[in-house]
Parts: sequence; C-alpha cells; structure tokens
Amino acid sequence: MEHLEWPDGRQRCFWANPKNECYVRYHDEEWGRPVHDDGKLFEMLLLECFQAGLSWECVLNKREGFRRAFADFHLEKVCAFTAADVERLMQDDAIIRHRRKIEAAVGNARVFRDIQRECGSFDCYLWQWTEGRVVHECGPTTSPLSDALAKDLKKRGMKFVGSTTIYSYLQAVGVIESHEPGCFLSGTCLSGGGA
Repeated sequence: MEHLEWPDGRQRCFWANPKNECYVRYHDEEWGRPVHDDGKLFEMLLLECFQAGLSWECVLNKREGFRRAFADFHLEKVCAFTAADVERLMQDDAIIRHRRKIEAAVGNARVFRDIQRECGSFDCYLWQWTEGRVVHECGPTTSPLSDALAKDLKKRGMKFVGSTTIYSYLQAVGVIESHEPGCFLSGTCLSGGGA
C-alpha cells in the first residue's frame, strides 16, 4: 500500500492522518504497543466499544471528553454509574451520545471487574489467549483469535464486542502488532514492551 510523504521523513501506516496531530501521536506512541496495565486496558476497551460503526479518529478526537465523562476511566467509579449517570452522559456533547453504548460501557466495566476477580487481572485474562506472545499480522479485520475472544466476552455479558471491534482492540493494545510493511514502527513492538 502506498504511503504518504511525511515532513519528518518517516513512513507511517496508511490510516494515520497527517493533518491530525493527536492521531499521528496515537499511531507513533500508543497503537500496537503491548499494554499490561489494567487501567489502560479498560480505557481502550471502553473507547473501542464506542467506535463500533464509526471511525477511530472520531473517537480519538473525543478522548478527553470521554475521560471527563467516565471518571478518568476509573473502573470502580464507572461500575457504580446509575441510570442518572446514563442520562447525564446522554446530554454530554463531548462524547458520542448513544444510549446503548453508554449503557454497555457501564455493564462492560462490571464484567471487566468480574474478570479481574476471576483471573487476578484483566491483563492475565487477555494475554493468556496468545500465551503472552504478540501476534504479528497486517491486513485482516477479524481472526480466529478475535472470534474466540469476542465470543467469550459476549458469553460473560459484554456488549458491542463483536469480532471486528475486538480485533481492533487487540491491535490497539499490542496483542496484535499490525504496523504495515514500510511503516517506521513495523515489527518494532516486542512482547515485553510497555504501554
């Protein structure tokens, strides 16, 4: 796939928008780097579920709004959200106001907490699917891994976690490293890395 010319001379994945500085920073500093911190894993799962049917750039542009609306992505606080909080969020134009996704974010937080309690951490649960290894692949939007993980999360009660959303999540948190050949970050994300 043809890459754009970048002022710094570095080639990046085709989806990185050179006109959006926060998107470029996200590509360069976050996307595809292995994450092992449950707080960050929760943040990215919440955001990915809001992305369903939309562009990631749209969600990323509202990230700070989501951070404020969802108590700085503090798991216990989101788990405690009530119907009144859902109504409050439906009036917040700094986020994507989609009732079912807002309700799912609260429900998913509770399932996330259940998984932590069962497995010791969400990190342990997530990385067991690849035995702690980073999967290197570029091109697919789903895989047997994302199919299986999505199925398990749905069985546990999560919503907006279809295989495509979960594949995107796995890419975001570095379980799957998908920087394109030619991108300056291709193949640089190692399984022992941090977020």
